[in-house]
This record gives sequence, structure tokens and C-alpha cells, in this order.
Amino acid sequence: MRRRDVLAWLGAAAASTLPARAQSPAMPVIGYLAPESPVPFESRLKAFREGLADVGYVEGRNVAIEYRWADGRYDRLPSLAADLAGRNVSVLVASGGAPSAVAAKAATKTITIVFEMGGDPVALGVVDSLSRPAGNITGVSSLSVEVSRKRLEFMHELRPTASSFGVAVNPTSPTSGSQVRNLQMAAEALGVQLHVMNASTEGEFEAMFLSATQAQAGGLVFTSDPYFAFRSTKLADLCLRYSMPAVTQSRDFPAAGGLMSYGGDFIQSHRRAGNYAGRVLNGEKPSSLPVQLVTKVELVVNLKTAKALSITIPPSLISGADMVIE
Repeated sequence: MRRRDVLAWLGAAAASTLPARAQSPAMPVIGYLAPESPVPFESRLKAFREGLADVGYVEGRNVAIEYRWADGRYDRLPSLAADLAGRNVSVLVASGGAPSAVAAKAATKTITIVFEMGGDPVALGVVDSLSRPAGNITGVSSLSVEVSRKRLEFMHELRPTASSFGVAVNPTSPTSGSQVRNLQMAAEALGVQLHVMNASTEGEFEAMFLSATQAQAGGLVFTSDPYFAFRSTKLADLCLRYSMPAVTQSRDFPAAGGLMSYGGDFIQSHRRAGNYAGRVLNGEKPSSLPVQLVTKVELVVNLKTAKALSITIPPSLISGADMVIE
């Protein structure tokens, strides 16, 4: 081989190694699993990203996020979770409730999972312990599911002479059974009857309000479920159309024109989930990150809607509200 050919070959070989030496470490990827679609999730995502930023991660700068949206179809969550697990993401975030957490846990036993939900993760079998979660999963839980019975108590305070109330349940939710049992116990203590009505699609909403009206229910109490929370505008419209007072878990409902909400602070729970996801990226193990409980519960009342429904809100409810919309 001629000298200049040897030099050219050596130069090419050296050049071929330069990209590998100069290449920066691969950007970590968060797999983000959610039961809904991006638009109604906007405020939750903002809080999640703020939690990530608290520990030094900014999407597009030093972390990538792959999103999978179930668009309200809980039956799609297992395949979406499996898809993210198959991509070997750095951490799998199961956001927006128990259905996402259950699907994520079934999808992988190796990738760290950070969940965000409103129910009791121990009762659901997601973790064995809050203080020492074993395996590959930890996360954040609020009190939205546990306070379902309190919504009935508020509605009874609003309508003390009513003998019955309607209860809206999404039967596809893993927490629906426990919530109904808690509400039944609360109803017995209050001396009222419950009309339990199932709805897992928007097409069933109007029939639910019609049924509550025909049963002469004093109001409609929604169990905690992300499907209801993210359809607050539709539910608020039906509340006014059927002159049926209702209470849900999410402040989105009174903000959209519904009467009342009572549930956990979803902004705080999503922000904490983002913080945990960042800490996992920094090398912390899920077993060293106890499940966080968001203990803040907020009551929101819409006085304008109360007036439209010809309902007088008791002063005790107004004084105890975290937010009053006038």
C-alpha cells in the first residue's frame, strides 16, 4: 500500500471514532401514561413539568417525554403501558388515577414506575406499604377517593329534607366498588337512600341526570374518577339543564359552571409526581421513595350556579370553602 493511501486510511479510521468519543450521553426518556387526552390534561402536565424542573429536568433540554393518551378508554391503558415498557424508557409515569397505575404495574417489573392517583395504593394492591414500597413502583396519592362520602354529607347539608340522592359511578374504575360501599355507609348514617347509576361513556350522562330527576333525588354525587373529572363542562351543562345540583371531585366542575367540588389538590399531586420522576432519573431507587400522601382537600362552591338552581348555600359551607365562585 502506498504511503498516501496508508495515511488516508489512518485518517478515515481516526475520523470514524470521533463521533463516538464526542457523543454526549443519551437523553433520558420518561414514558408518560395518562387516561385522557392532552387538552384537558394541560394544567396537570404543567404541574408535572414544574415538579421535574424542581430537580433540574426540563423537557426538550435534558429529558425527553413520550406520551401515551387513552382518550378516556381505560381498556386501552394496558396496551399503551406495554408499548412504553417495550421502549425501555428510563421511568414510567402512570398519571391520572388508579387505572393508569394498575396498567403500568402489569406492564413491567423492571422499569421504575411513578404513579399519581386519588385512591389508596395499598388497598388496590399497587404497593404493599406506603412507607417502604417494594419492587419497582412508588408514587403520590391524594384523598379524592377516600372523601367520596364527604361529598354526600355536603349534599345532604345543602338539601337536608331530601330523602334520597343519586350516585354516579364509573363501573370500569378499580375504585368504584369501595367508593360505593363507603357512600352506602354514609347514607345509612344520614338516613337517606341512594340511587346508584353507572356511566362509563359520555353517551350515558344525560340518562343519568334524567334518572336522578325521575327518582326525585335531592342531588347527584359523583364518585372520584378521572373520566368524570375531565368532562366537567359536559356535566355542568347537564346540571343546569336538569336543575340538578351535583358535586364532583374536581375544581374543574364548579369552574365550568357546576355547583360544588370536593377532592384532593391535583396540582400538588402532579407536581410531586414530577419531582419523584426527576429523582428517579437522578439515581434514587423506588424503595427509598415512600409513597407521598397529598393531604390537602379543597371545597369549591359556585354561588352563581346556586342562584341559577334556586339553591341557598348554607353559611357553614361558604365559610368552609377554599374557593367561592361568584
